[in-house]
Amino acid sequence: MPYWYNVDTKQVETDENRSQNANVMGPYDTQEEAAAALETAARRTAEWDEEDREWEERGAQE
Repeated sequence: MPYWYNVDTKQVETDENRSQNANVMGPYDTQEEAAAALETAARRTAEWDEEDREWEERGAQE
């Protein structure tokens, strides 16, 4: 069963109780993954930002 994180209500939802047209993140395999959606997104964004910086620095050195 997929789980979703509703950023408006800050609640984990399933397909059975998911709000219509809700602002949700997911799907996730577990409730725990869904509950950590914002932290996961922040971590991934920081990782991607660092990769972009490294890529830009390599390009500037060539």
